[in-house]
Amino acid sequence: MDIILLERIENLGTIGDVVSVKDGYARNFLLPQKKALRANEANKKVFEANRERLEAENAERRVEAEKAGGKVDGETIVLIRAASNSGQLYGSVNVRDVAIALTEKGHAIDKRQVIMGAPIKTIGMFDVTIQLHPEVRVTIKANVARSDDEAELQSQGVDILAQAFEEEREAAEAEGFTEEVDPTLEPGEIPADMLEKPAEDEAEA
Repeated sequence: MDIILLERIENLGTIGDVVSVKDGYARNFLLPQKKALRANEANKKVFEANRERLEAENAERRVEAEKAGGKVDGETIVLIRAASNSGQLYGSVNVRDVAIALTEKGHAIDKRQVIMGAPIKTIGMFDVTIQLHPEVRVTIKANVARSDDEAELQSQGVDILAQAFEEEREAAEAEGFTEEVDPTLEPGEIPADMLEKPAEDEAEA
């Protein structure tokens, strides 16, 4: 389907461009969201008659978005979640969780403005994109941890999972899980004190 873009759409074009897209994308997203018009003769005339106003309104929204972006860009949100020892979350962090956390910090962000390739499913520090306008994007940090103490360590650059793995390894060594090797034995040979005594030896004893 040929459409006229009413705002910049990534990988498609900018306001006023006539582009061809799949019918489903146009009907289910672009047209109902008022991001485009069908590119018929009537709509082309309407758009051209209103182009100046539409471009001016778009520029005004972009300026407002840039001001808001200056406040939220680089923001860090802390999301405390239950997770296994391996760092896997019992659940996930999605766009709604990010939007709520930003709103609680005083930023008016809608979940539709949060761009995540996939939900976050492990603890750690993650970059999340916030699109405040078709031409304005900023990046925030999502600090996903099991506790406030872990979140603080992660904010300082500590890799919690790597640290936990190292602590477990050191604990295993301290508890004697590593065996000393007798240098006099051939590979695979059993030490004499581990062999069972023959029955006749026990009788003589």
